[in-house]
Amino acid sequence: MVITHIKQWLQSLSFRTGVIVLLSCIPFYVLSFAQMLLPISVTAKGILWTVLFGLAKTCQYGGLTILGVEGYKRLKDKFQRKNTQE
Repeated sequence: MVITHIKQWLQSLSFRTGVIVLLSCIPFYVLSFAQMLLPISVTAKGILWTVLFGLAKTCQYGGLTILGVEGYKRLKDKFQRKNTQE
């Protein structure tokens, strides 16, 4: 019941919010792998990777839930039109 309520709330958000949330997963993906270069213990690296990669996935799936099927089609059409103009 709680998951259904959260899903309905996410789907009620705007297209712009969905795009912002979806794009916010990119820095988390980058950070999840870039932190491997830090001079810290392997345990700390594993914990950081888990947290940052989890945040990336959360933003990705949350953004896709907000956009929904229609938002995804709208975004895909926009990028396809941009590629055909070049």
